Amino acid sequence: MCGKAAIIGAGVIGAGWAARFLLNGWDVAVHDPDPQAPRKLGAVLENARASLPALCDAALPAEGQLSFASSIKDAVQNTDYIQESVAERLDLKHSILTEIQTCAPGVPLGSSTSGFTPSALQDGVPDPASILVAHPFNPVYLLPLVELVPSMKTAPEVIDRTKEILIGLGMFPLHVRKEIDAHIADRLLEAVWREALWLVQDGVATTEEIDEAIRMGFGLRWAQMGLFETYRIAGGEAGMAHFMAQFGPCLTLPWTKLMDVPDYNDALVDRIAAQSDAQSGSHSIRDLERIRDRNLVGILRVLKQNDWGAGQVLRAHDARLAQDGDSGGGSGGGA
Repeated sequence: MCGKAAIIGAGVIGAGWAARFLLNGWDVAVHDPDPQAPRKLGAVLENARASLPALCDAALPAEGQLSFASSIKDAVQNTDYIQESVAERLDLKHSILTEIQTCAPGVPLGSSTSGFTPSALQDGVPDPASILVAHPFNPVYLLPLVELVPSMKTAPEVIDRTKEILIGLGMFPLHVRKEIDAHIADRLLEAVWREALWLVQDGVATTEEIDEAIRMGFGLRWAQMGLFETYRIAGGEAGMAHFMAQFGPCLTLPWTKLMDVPDYNDALVDRIAAQSDAQSGSHSIRDLERIRDRNLVGILRVLKQNDWGAGQVLRAHDARLAQDGDSGGGSGGGA
């Protein structure tokens, strides 16, 4: 299933969306007023071409056609799906969403917002029924998760169509059943981030030491089992009930400063920036992206070999690609 997608906003996330669609055979029209957008998107697309095909054991369709539109109106003409990825400012998003829907009424319209609810996005726009949150994770062209958050105003057929499109891209749409600021994943990440800031602020750990604690330990477990299943195993043969009985009382101990935040001042920003430069400064951002992508491909392929977690999504996508290849499916055209 291929068609034409419009990407409005081509920063890191928007460019990742463009790469995911293009490499799965969709034609993509991009609008971003930044004159550097084609160059920046080209670098992301180069990374995607080097990594995404390595996840697939079936042939990807022919790459779609990429075009840059000088206006939103030109970008969204004759599209099957639109993804908005502009800056996290609600007034800006309202303006952009309104302009999109004035030019392309009724087209499923996903927002990459990491924090706003769909109801907040739909306020005052021409067609609330066509809008929902479709929040991905970087790099969009490799990681399967998309938090799909509708509101009561979102049309059921828009939800179903968006799910169908995302699954066709080899992604995993997680239907968030209740609206909440920052959805699910970013609320969890925010809790870890707040505690990490305190550990740096209080001189307990450096940015590098915190990253080592994650990547050498629980991060490896989370990549394949998440939080609750990891803790279930930690309970031994008695499972989650034993884990809760053993570690539940710790919730009353002052282990974290979860509801408290250090002063977000220049001193803290400078300390974190200096430590991060010392930690990773020998590599450029593009170096780090390529290292990240190679590592992700390796991890994801192992999960795929074991038919586990995100690997199941990849296996299902391979089966669809193989079926499309056998039936002579290609890129371009309508859905």
